[in-house]
Amino acid sequence: MSQPRAIVAGATYLLTRRALRRHLLFRPDAAITQLIIYALAVSARRYGIRLHALCAMSTHLHIVVTDVEGVLPRFLQLFHRLVALGTKVLRTWDGPVWGHEATSVVRLLTRAAVVEKISYSLANPVEAGLVRRAKEWPGAKVLVNEIGRGELRARRPDVYFASSNPAWPEHAAIAISLPPDVADGDADAFRREVAAELERKEAEARAAIHRNGRDFLGPERACTVSPDARATSFEAPRGLNPTFAVGRGCSDARRTAVAAVRAFRAAYRDALQQWRAGLRSVVFPAETWWMRVFHGVAVNNDALVS
Repeated sequence: MSQPRAIVAGATYLLTRRALRRHLLFRPDAAITQLIIYALAVSARRYGIRLHALCAMSTHLHIVVTDVEGVLPRFLQLFHRLVALGTKVLRTWDGPVWGHEATSVVRLLTRAAVVEKISYSLANPVEAGLVRRAKEWPGAKVLVNEIGRGELRARRPDVYFASSNPAWPEHAAIAISLPPDVADGDADAFRREVAAELERKEAEARAAIHRNGRDFLGPERACTVSPDARATSFEAPRGLNPTFAVGRGCSDARRTAVAAVRAFRAAYRDALQQWRAGLRSVVFPAETWWMRVFHGVAVNNDALVS
């Protein structure tokens, strides 16, 4: 059984989900890029999600967002459903699109964590040996200089989205926003931080590729691989599934975050035990999601104000 997760209004997250058995289902051709951007735009608009970064790899998606209204599970449910249904039609794919592992949801608690995870997401195609620089990746992505002043736009795909349904507009767009802790006057400095970290990661990745005697696949070939194929590069088995990140050198923030996670889980487990024993008046900790939405339990709203 998975650990309970606090859903926090206004929190920023790195979200990652992988295709089934590392199939190249999201090969970055024009149709899949259109689908991903359109699905992201309409899902984010419905649930008030703000986008900061995106990199759609052939086998998985990385997205950095802020959940303004505290409804992240609703957004993920819709976005992943739309991508899966559209992909099944585009790829004539019979069976699940997503892997069996749950979506990785990592809360970013500091500016350093946001910088690191955005640059990590954008550097993925370089680290995978696909392109020499992140900006060369032909798939759905955000460029560093677009953060806080750009947008992603897509026309309604020809598959799955019925033009007669008002939920699916002909065109959809999503702004590429600054993270909530970055003021407009600080935007240039923030973009420089991300660009510097991205450049560092790209340089390390290129050195590793050359050291191993490999070469880069290139954007043209990346667009023509078979989506039925599976990635063959080595990938270490998933170890711990982190719930938060604080960035390098933020030991105090890490200790505070660990204490908060432990306190939430302990309070949740205690409340759940009482609820299962029949005490329906028990109060769950603030930011409880599942039990509040699906069973209507009371939550400690006082903690949200303090």
